[in-house]
Amino acid sequence: MRQGPLTGLKIVEFAGIGPGPFCGMLLSDLGADVVRIDRKGGGRGGAPSDITSRGRRSVALDLKSPEAVEACLKLIEKADILFEGFRPGVMERLGLGPDVALKRNPKLVYGRMTGWGQTGPYAHAAGHDMNYIAITGALHAIGTKDKPVPPLNLVGDFGGGALYLAFGLLAGVIQARETGKGQVVDCAMSDGAASLMAMFYGFKAAGMWSDERRANMLDGGAHFYDTYQCSDGKWVSIGSIEPQFYALLLEKTGITDPDFQRQMDRSAWPQLREKLAAVIATKTQAEWCALMEATDVCFAPVLDLNDAPKHAHNVARQTFVEVAGVTQPAPAPRFSVTPGAIQGPPAAIGAHTREALADWGFSAAEIDALES
Repeated sequence: MRQGPLTGLKIVEFAGIGPGPFCGMLLSDLGADVVRIDRKGGGRGGAPSDITSRGRRSVALDLKSPEAVEACLKLIEKADILFEGFRPGVMERLGLGPDVALKRNPKLVYGRMTGWGQTGPYAHAAGHDMNYIAITGALHAIGTKDKPVPPLNLVGDFGGGALYLAFGLLAGVIQARETGKGQVVDCAMSDGAASLMAMFYGFKAAGMWSDERRANMLDGGAHFYDTYQCSDGKWVSIGSIEPQFYALLLEKTGITDPDFQRQMDRSAWPQLREKLAAVIATKTQAEWCALMEATDVCFAPVLDLNDAPKHAHNVARQTFVEVAGVTQPAPAPRFSVTPGAIQGPPAAIGAHTREALADWGFSAAEIDALES
């Protein structure tokens, strides 16, 4: 039995990589019935470690077969949402493009996620997260003084892609339910990454942001907003921006050096960073946690993927759960009345072909014919 605020929402997901499965996971975690169309013979899938594939049912189809395409269209007729992550034109060549799909289901919200979008000079070019955020200003702003550093694939694939696609799809459903008219959602990771940079473009317009890396308040340029290594080699994060938090930082570290009163003097930041680093290096991470954790210093230990699930705050909130021996993030965000849940393990390709098709209204004879 599915649970969550999206229970009752029916979604067709065309299997892809990276941000597509992550978007499907988010929607499934909140209760949507997501049927994933996998390529028949495309591998087994279903490993417990395939976290972003959790919670959906897999239907395996050979999309080169007209019968399989027709089966997809029958699923689409009953869906609220379809989303895919192929290059522009692929779905059209399969006979499953927006024009065909919306003709069969005028209320359908048709989501298309790509790195560069459906139009523009780069639209048909290959790329990866780093490339998509490179043209938005985001990658240039992140890294050391010497070079930009990719921030994992959090900004493009997952932040600018999957989250914006989920947001756009649900907005489209609200509109479709009010008007009876569906539409296409063109979600480009480059667009999403640019949107995520809105505050920083505002800072630049106000003269508060330099294009030089590690020269700004939020990019590691400020001594009071950075990470520091402790005596045991572990790290802590300090974000004492506001005056009262900064004063508490000085109190907790025992710093009385008058130079630290020049908090917002950018010319003093490099020297103050060196002095603060020397102080932090005198104690272990655990010792600094004992002094600063859960205070208004704006402090937290920098934890690796082994230690993060064991941290007291994460344990108290059950931020991480274990499924089939695999530690993984729990569904987010949280709802007071209709909480989400992991709806099931990652599915092997084709594991639910008969079950899902039957649930979505296919007769036994139709399923038999399709399988044959």
